[in-house]
Amino acid sequence: MSIHPLKIGNIEVSVPVIQGGMGVGISLGSLAGAVAKEGGIGVISAAQIGFREPDFDTNTKEANLRAIKKEYEKARAMAPEGIIGFNLMVAMRHYEAYVSAAIDAGADIIISGAGLPMDLPKIAGGSDVKLAPIVSTEKSARVILKYWGKKYRRMPDLLVIEGPKAGGHLGFTKEQLAEYGSEGTYEQEVGKILKAVRQYEEQFVCRIPTALGGGIENRSQAARAFSLGVDAIQVATRFVTTEECDADIRYKEAYLHADEADIAIVKSPVGMPGRAIMNPFMKKVMAGEQIPHSPCHRCLHQCDPAEIPYCITDALIHAAKGETDEALLFCGAYAYKAERLETVKEVIDSLIGERV
Repeated sequence: MSIHPLKIGNIEVSVPVIQGGMGVGISLGSLAGAVAKEGGIGVISAAQIGFREPDFDTNTKEANLRAIKKEYEKARAMAPEGIIGFNLMVAMRHYEAYVSAAIDAGADIIISGAGLPMDLPKIAGGSDVKLAPIVSTEKSARVILKYWGKKYRRMPDLLVIEGPKAGGHLGFTKEQLAEYGSEGTYEQEVGKILKAVRQYEEQFVCRIPTALGGGIENRSQAARAFSLGVDAIQVATRFVTTEECDADIRYKEAYLHADEADIAIVKSPVGMPGRAIMNPFMKKVMAGEQIPHSPCHRCLHQCDPAEIPYCITDALIHAAKGETDEALLFCGAYAYKAERLETVKEVIDSLIGERV
């Protein structure tokens, strides 16, 4: 496997590994800073990032904005010369405010999914921050490329392709997850996405680097991803069971103790399919039980507090705090393969080889 630096405009990333954003409270300043220090792109998830702030329940937006700056500064202190970004969900309320806060904090790159970030260039304005939409299908890739090209006369600085083996919310319907379930099927879709990228590169006379994520947990899978023609890999689940990950040790242990049969496709409160570890909480949800929740934190546009079976903010905060029996334990398809705690350096070396 031949590894080359990832070039995103005027930024050069020596290690072409992007640490996937994991909210709530899983990928914060500690994990992002550690990955950036090792030469990759460290990514802070802004999803309910202020959950530890004292006024989070009463002043959620301001608590999140405050925490964006705090976590960025923590990561930057660990990696003064590293590349540090934010993962921002389009589905979040106050999305524009969070984008602006990430830029003001000093983010090098904004990676954005959970919906297509159609007007991210407008929100980012004239800033130097790099913009990276997340897509999962050729259709979504062409939609964002066409729209940005026509309306903003620009292309993404990086395109992140997220496959069906990823953790958390997935950009696929249940039918698509079944369609892409067989080995190699999704690679055909990746090929179609890359073909679309090449067409727009020619049209706009530019280079659009790409990254592929979802189920990349060892060197052979990393090598396979690069062989498809992408410039980087995005990895999230492998970084959960690291010493530097911001999650509680009991969350990490849930991965270490999980079996393959424990990993399941579940439905989030807003109807989106996701991948998680089955636990007492999720078994109650799957059985149709209504889980009492805290007053609404107004996190997602699609959420109606009166209709949801449980509160995703509550469930993910329980996860981050290690209250695993009451938590939504998002994970990738191969979370069960984790056997021990590692360092971020060990994970990166296991994926792309030791570096001099």
